[in-house]
Amino acid sequence: MTTLAIVGAGTGLGAAVARRFGAEGFDVAVISRRQDRVDALAADLAAAGFTARGYAASVRDPEALTGALEQAANDLGPIEVLQYSPVPQAEFMHAVLDTTVADLTGAVEFSIYGPLTAVRHVLPGMRTLGRGTVLFVNGGSGARPNPKVAGTSIAFAGEGAYAAMLHTAVAEENIHVGQLIIPGGITPGPPNPPRRPRRPAVGDAHQQRHLPGLRRADEPVDEGKHRDADRQCLRGHLPDRAPGADHHHAA
Repeated sequence: MTTLAIVGAGTGLGAAVARRFGAEGFDVAVISRRQDRVDALAADLAAAGFTARGYAASVRDPEALTGALEQAANDLGPIEVLQYSPVPQAEFMHAVLDTTVADLTGAVEFSIYGPLTAVRHVLPGMRTLGRGTVLFVNGGSGARPNPKVAGTSIAFAGEGAYAAMLHTAVAEENIHVGQLIIPGGITPGPPNPPRRPRRPAVGDAHQQRHLPGLRRADEPVDEGKHRDADRQCLRGHLPDRAPGADHHHAA
């Protein structure tokens, strides 16, 4: 069987995507900085009947990240789907006039070097399989630069540019690259009353290869067009959780 690897996995978006792909028969590798947290998440997924393992790695440590991805492929099977969705760190989310070179160094390591490291490691395996999907998840400053969070605004722009070029470069190899912008926090509770027919959930991108509400990496961002669709899609798919347990991509 092939594997879904979630870099930056947590109990909100990451857990929901893991369940979605697990239900389709994928094994799941959850990767984050703390081993105790990914072990707990993997145990929750296993209790629900899915095959899952946790691996500790910081996206700012290329050796640790590639090591985690390599171990996941050895333990579970080749990585067919990669989701890169770590939550930005507060240390490099400052106002534009207060942002230093050191602040940008962290943001670039997080949102440009990290994705590049992960993709370069899993891409050969996807090519061997003859198929694959790479999903990048960013906050609102990835669609519209926000002077209050200059680090993510600048680094997300670089990540989006990389995703767009990657999409073009591998599209003919049956490898899909997409980017999802979540311009607010993912909150617990029931979904909002639908104002339009429900759009497919995040996991369907791998099967459909063109998900309404999930733009292709080379498609210009229209934040207003995607805001409600993204929130409705994600909230409609996420399970209820205790407050404070979810990912937040508002940056």
